[in-house]
Amino acid sequence: MLSIRSFARAVPRTASRLTASAFRTPSARPASLLQSAWIPARTQYAAAFSTTTIRPSKSGEGDDELVAKLESEIQMENEMSDEGGIPTSVKDYLENGPFEILDTPGQEEVVLTRQFGDETIKVTFSIADLNQLDPEADFQDPAMGDEEDNINQGDEKNFKVAPEDQIEEQDGEGEEEQEQSFPARLNIVVEKAGKGALAVEAVVQEGMVVIDNVFYYTDASHAYGKTADKVHERQDLYVGPPFSNLDEDLQVLLERYLDERGINAALALFVPDYIDMKEQKEYLRWLENVKGFVEA
Repeated sequence: MLSIRSFARAVPRTASRLTASAFRTPSARPASLLQSAWIPARTQYAAAFSTTTIRPSKSGEGDDELVAKLESEIQMENEMSDEGGIPTSVKDYLENGPFEILDTPGQEEVVLTRQFGDETIKVTFSIADLNQLDPEADFQDPAMGDEEDNINQGDEKNFKVAPEDQIEEQDGEGEEEQEQSFPARLNIVVEKAGKGALAVEAVVQEGMVVIDNVFYYTDASHAYGKTADKVHERQDLYVGPPFSNLDEDLQVLLERYLDERGINAALALFVPDYIDMKEQKEYLRWLENVKGFVEA
């Protein structure tokens, strides 16, 4: 579930970044050409520099204010973390899920791994999906929205809704909007020794796994490789058509194939909530690191 804090931080703060220096005026007006022409000759040989030693300041004028603001943000984040706790979907999945999780502090990516028979399965997702999220985006399926609108319009024509029912409906809609999750990308690799690998690109949201592409590589290193050489090599390979172009029955069977390996509704609920929780931890770590750097 996407936190209110994540949306709030996504709002531009350009207005608050204006400083008083943008409005400062010079303390002394520069001499004009006319004034410089009437300066007595004897003053032209006067020393134009000061012998006073200027010692550099150990810190800027705004450092204390910045540190205070960082401390305020850290306190707020700690309070929100204590109040929210660990989401139920995250806690249940960590205790009962089939994957081992590798979450390195300070890094955006999270990796899930497991063995399934002779297969090694690796699932990767990133908090970058949350950081790049448009706070004004509507994650609801447009087709579903149109269908609901049509149904509601038909209901209004044939039925009268009591005021108390209208209040309940409004409350329900508010809860739905608040609990709506955001889409998160999954990179899935299913590898068999000596047989290459399947690389699957998918999106999870609202407890659903939506497959975008299923690629096959005879060399499993192409499924993992992020170097320029591996990316260049992959460009010349035929790895399969877009998933949506496949026969519908084949699509269903591939979805079942992934579901049996743990790429299912439980994972789809876990990932967005874990991303939200990890992003808050990384943001708190970033605040503390910046505060330690500024006040050192």
